[in-house]
Amino acid sequence: MIAAHELVEQAIAAGRPGDQVVVIVDDTAHAHLRRAGEVTTSAAHVLDRQVHVVVTTPGGAAGVVSAGVVSAGGALDAAAVRDLVEAASILARRSTADVDPLPPADRPPASDWHEPAVTAPAGVLAGLAADLSGAARGFALHCYAEHEVRTTWLGTSSGVRRRHVQPSGVVELTARTATSSAWVGVDLPDLSDFNPHPLLDELQQRLGWGATRVDVASGRHEVLLPPSCTADLLKHLYRSAGGRDAADGRTAFSVPDGGTRLGERVAALPVTLRSDPAHKGLECDPFVVTRVSGADTSVADNGLALGPTNWITDGVLTALVHTRASARQAGDAFTPRIGNLVLEGPPGERSTLPEMIAATRNGLLLTSLWYLREVDTRALRLTGLTRDGVYVVRDGEVIGATDDFRFNESPLRLLDRITEIGPTSVTLPREPDDERPRTAMPPVRVADFSAVAARA
Repeated sequence: MIAAHELVEQAIAAGRPGDQVVVIVDDTAHAHLRRAGEVTTSAAHVLDRQVHVVVTTPGGAAGVVSAGVVSAGGALDAAAVRDLVEAASILARRSTADVDPLPPADRPPASDWHEPAVTAPAGVLAGLAADLSGAARGFALHCYAEHEVRTTWLGTSSGVRRRHVQPSGVVELTARTATSSAWVGVDLPDLSDFNPHPLLDELQQRLGWGATRVDVASGRHEVLLPPSCTADLLKHLYRSAGGRDAADGRTAFSVPDGGTRLGERVAALPVTLRSDPAHKGLECDPFVVTRVSGADTSVADNGLALGPTNWITDGVLTALVHTRASARQAGDAFTPRIGNLVLEGPPGERSTLPEMIAATRNGLLLTSLWYLREVDTRALRLTGLTRDGVYVVRDGEVIGATDDFRFNESPLRLLDRITEIGPTSVTLPREPDDERPRTAMPPVRVADFSAVAARA
């Protein structure tokens, strides 16, 4: 198989005169493990290569600089690489969409540009399987775990040469008894030394709470959201924070008479929502890697450096997601999407989730959310379900579990109803998402959370 950096150079050299070429090569080592009780039902270790070629040309169908994108997987030879570039060139010449020229190189080639892909050991999850064996503690235990290392090379005909290694790991555990179920999950860059026993202790505590059933009426309740639930809601907010759509009046970040809500207070407490590719524990691509253009992404921005960005600062909306083109059109700063998301409260002491429970007179503790779907784009209203544990808190104690319910909520409006915020920690959103950002979130107390239907 052609070395990744050589493939990039071959593809760039195959471009037609006058065209610009972007090549992204992703080499991924992926291991996963699935267990049901004491039985391993699925396990694999896979090596994969994906190649994405972008060609921009001044010879587009409308006389503009336009782009074509083609992707392929597997071990491509030199002829297949040339064919891929030619296919992207043909698509670019048929396109009528105007794109920016590629950015010039702003730094020397990556020092590790010629290095091979980093791979995870094939047995990286074997230790986890051994730790879980015989650890059910009287309940049925189900596990899904994956460990992945993706090495990305990005090169352009304008001289950009960048490389990034992205490790990631996920463990999800679900425990069940005859009367209740509970879920916990973690997001870690390396699972080699992961210890599942603290998670098993947490599952056992929740199943104990679930042994007692308590009826709760539909309506609006004070709720406590652990970091995972906070992440599930706020990643939808982040996904909808495109500057172009907001300026066009399509989102909850639009204003009725035109323009956006930049500069408005959107949270009652002075919370900060931010992204930083260097955030400890959430490290992600430090440059733009866009394999296909979208409403708030552009293949023409590939390779541009990413830095810390505050989306909300002390409760005020301070940035929306912009490509170079949409930022120029709106007169805003270029603030591209970044692969992580962090919510923090103001400096000072924070109550932990157990301390927040102890201070609750009458409320609900949610533990995971599921099947979140957008039902009103303009209001950013979501509908979804609770799952695997809704617990009733009265006079500072969890007194039992109640039925799961459906809810309708806007994460943007929810920000304005947070009355207490705990310490921020790295967490795993439960809702599946192909573009799940790495998240660090706090537990929060929210007033008037909508439970629209009991026993959903």
